[in-house]
Amino acid sequence: MGLADKSCQSLPKGSPALEVQQADQLHKEVSGWELNEADQSLVREFKFKNFYQTIEFVNAVAWIANQQDHHPDIEAGYNRCKITFTTHSVGGLSENDFICAARVDALFD
Repeated sequence: MGLADKSCQSLPKGSPALEVQQADQLHKEVSGWELNEADQSLVREFKFKNFYQTIEFVNAVAWIANQQDHHPDIEAGYNRCKITFTTHSVGGLSENDFICAARVDALFD
């Protein structure tokens, strides 16, 4: 089962974040995403032809985030959108970040 086929799990505050080795392994499954170990986040910028396509993408990402109950930081401009995932309840990265990244990739592709 690939990451995009999984669903996010509720992680109570205090749950452990992924170990670096675990994050590195999951990172291999979401090409194009930057693994920022300094601030424990997963980041990718997407490019579009125009504002309409950008906002359409933002709305689709919002739908995925609400469906999974795992919400990224989203920065949008005329023809670009930057998505940042991290899991605040664990103070770092969780499998949920990689699941949502894979779902966003499936949407974009």
